[in-house]
Amino acid sequence: MRSSIMSLLLGLAAVMAGGLTADSVSAQEDVAFRAYLESLRPKARAMGIRDMTLDSVFPGLTPNPRVIQLDQNQPGGGAYAPIPNFEPYRRQHVDAARIGRGRTAYLANRARLARIEAETGVPEEIMVAIYGHETNYGAYTGDFDLIRSLATLSYEGRRRALFEPELLATLKMLDNGVPRSRLVGSWAGATGYPQFLPSVYLRLGRDGDGDGRVDIWNSEADALASIANYFVHAGWRRGQPWGIAVSVPAGLDRSALAARTSPARCPRVFNRHSRWLSMAEWRRMGIVPSGGGWPADRVMATLLEPDGPGKTAYLLTSNYRAILDYNCSNFYALSVGLLADAVKQ
Repeated sequence: MRSSIMSLLLGLAAVMAGGLTADSVSAQEDVAFRAYLESLRPKARAMGIRDMTLDSVFPGLTPNPRVIQLDQNQPGGGAYAPIPNFEPYRRQHVDAARIGRGRTAYLANRARLARIEAETGVPEEIMVAIYGHETNYGAYTGDFDLIRSLATLSYEGRRRALFEPELLATLKMLDNGVPRSRLVGSWAGATGYPQFLPSVYLRLGRDGDGDGRVDIWNSEADALASIANYFVHAGWRRGQPWGIAVSVPAGLDRSALAARTSPARCPRVFNRHSRWLSMAEWRRMGIVPSGGGWPADRVMATLLEPDGPGKTAYLLTSNYRAILDYNCSNFYALSVGLLADAVKQ
């Protein structure tokens, strides 16, 4: 079933011209929506979600046309579509205000950050930078009802394979005792200070303050511990930087550095990366760090020139790939790394 709520709303006038009334169209849509919700019960039961939890939610749910509109209006772009320069994005997302608020959050949480880094190997400043990028250090976490949004997106059907598991995960959170009032976030289901999807919360959320709950909506300790746990599972390597800014010699033969494999995911992101070489190999090619020293010679890195030749470039380690796992965007991952570096200074 590939039902589009927005198409039904936009086509209402045409349907009415065929002899139906607005009320009858609305009634038909409600019946179809209710039928879809009921079809979820076997899957919910298989996850241990109680019928009483579903009964407390399903009767009051209605589709949210605004959510469908936002989903359908997402920007596109093929794997080889033109990509703008990174510098304007960097100026907007690694600005003085965000750096200043980051340093405040960093200093306020130093004790717990140091403990989490010691346990996980994820740097304190990376946790803070994710917190800053996702919700501006908790200033805005979204106000969409997660269950209503995810039920709408799942029912609409265009990306059901993505959103239905998240709807079921949200119902599991409710069944586990997370108050309905906390189940709010972005229109696409991200929630809390780290903007975790519900399935990620269930899988990787951690209690950072020892109170026996995982409250990523009110507890900075829980949010930071959960972010670190995410990176542990994404393969973060203790002791390695995410990358370094570098200058590239004008005569560098970029054609010889092209990646030799086709990316299985996020081609628009990974097609911009060179093949992997060691830091020692990059140094021998005349690459020069823009500040600070070199990582260990054996550390492997790819080259990214986000603003083209002659501008600041970056050598990126496998830890950069862990940031991309959080959000598969070069602009996002670079900004997280650069904000982290600025916050720590």
